[in-house]
Amino acid sequence: MCGIAGLYAYHDAANAIDMAELRSIRDHMAARGPDGRGEWLAPDGRVGFGHRRLAIIDLSDRGAQPMASENRNTVITFNGEIYNYRSLRSDLEAKGCVFRTQSDTEVLLHLYTAKGEAMVADLRGMFAFAIWDADAGALFVARDPYGIKPLYYSDDGRTFRFASQVRALIAGGAVPHELDAAGQVGFYLFGNVPEPFTWYRHIQALPAGCTLVVDRNGKRQVRRYHSIAQIYCDAESQYAGGEPLGKETASAEVRDALLDSVRHHMVADVPVGAFLSSGIDSGAIVGLMRDANQHDIETVTLSFTEFCGHPEDEAPLADEVARLYGARHTTRVITEGEFAADLPRILETMDQPSIDGVNTWFAAKAAHELGLKVVLSGLGGDELFGGYPSFRDIPKWVRLLAMPSRVPLLGKLSRLAVRRIGGALHANPKAASMIEFGGTYDGAYLLRRGLFMPWELDRLLDPRNVSVTLDTITRAARALGKRVIIRVADVKAKRA
Repeated sequence: MCGIAGLYAYHDAANAIDMAELRSIRDHMAARGPDGRGEWLAPDGRVGFGHRRLAIIDLSDRGAQPMASENRNTVITFNGEIYNYRSLRSDLEAKGCVFRTQSDTEVLLHLYTAKGEAMVADLRGMFAFAIWDADAGALFVARDPYGIKPLYYSDDGRTFRFASQVRALIAGGAVPHELDAAGQVGFYLFGNVPEPFTWYRHIQALPAGCTLVVDRNGKRQVRRYHSIAQIYCDAESQYAGGEPLGKETASAEVRDALLDSVRHHMVADVPVGAFLSSGIDSGAIVGLMRDANQHDIETVTLSFTEFCGHPEDEAPLADEVARLYGARHTTRVITEGEFAADLPRILETMDQPSIDGVNTWFAAKAAHELGLKVVLSGLGGDELFGGYPSFRDIPKWVRLLAMPSRVPLLGKLSRLAVRRIGGALHANPKAASMIEFGGTYDGAYLLRRGLFMPWELDRLLDPRNVSVTLDTITRAARALGKRVIIRVADVKAKRA
């Protein structure tokens, strides 16, 4: 994890960039990159990059950033890791490219020179980067297909600013602090701020799988180069009507894909550990690390004093898994006192509001105490393989409620009636919307995984902004290829 930052004063009326602002943005992200810091300023003073480094590949000073090409025509600031950089490097060397470092950063520079914006199609990894192209007078920014690495930007019509953190852009002092109603509404609905919105009106997230070019005429249209939703749709079309794979064949194909993924994630010039819970996903990853011929595996598990001796305690089973695979295992016990002491810093460090991340804080803290910079995690396994109860509940609700939800006014009338009764019985407020929302997959998802229902928002936020904001979120979600059930009329309806 590194921190990247940059400013581009593209408009003729804009002043040269303020290096003090750039440094403030960069150094606000010091925790992201404790191994070094760097800066670069274009000869005309109108473009500047900053970087905070966490050294993973090529630990020498030659891998420091921002990094310029040999002819100084292209400069990059990069956060992440390119897992297939060695094969990309071999291909580029075969075409005559000469490398000065062993870093994946330099591979990106040469690849951009060779392919331009199309380079992103060749990348396998997690990344957010910006490349200044002096010949084109343009800034090229890109984010990985899954959005693992963050990238935020602000454009005031004269100067384009970007960074790895929202708060870092605010810390620069030039971006207004005005809050964004869409970010707030999204948080209350989903427990996180939905992209491309952020907590601040004048800052946006570059969506996952997207690129953006800024030239002397300003910011161009965001371009999507990768869509996970489209991949699922294509796969469904490809296998529709065909014979399903047998269990053994499917298991073998899944295992090969997972082993290949784990092997690529282990590419590093520092030790690679693993977060180990009692779940199948993290246990499988540790087993795959061993199968990928990593014999010295260090694992870490969190345990909470309140759960000791209870079924919720993951430590005993995690310890068994670690012994099975011969891992050097650490159980890090978190006490109530430590939780209370760390909470202010957790909230201060959290870049944007989220109901998730507290566990990650303590897991990362434990890994840091062990000297680990790179740790594999089973995060996302339940989403890929349908491990959450919601994957069973939502289709069940849709089957049961599809017909009732189509009856005009039935859903709204049932909501008003249940709210009156449910309040007295202290029932879950979501129960009032079962008929109204439960008959479609996106509505049932909101019922199952959302924090609040749309019709509750005017009690939490300014009612004057809520309906317009919901419409904005819906249109943005559709533009990104997502489905979301937010009906403005439901919010405008009078409360019972």
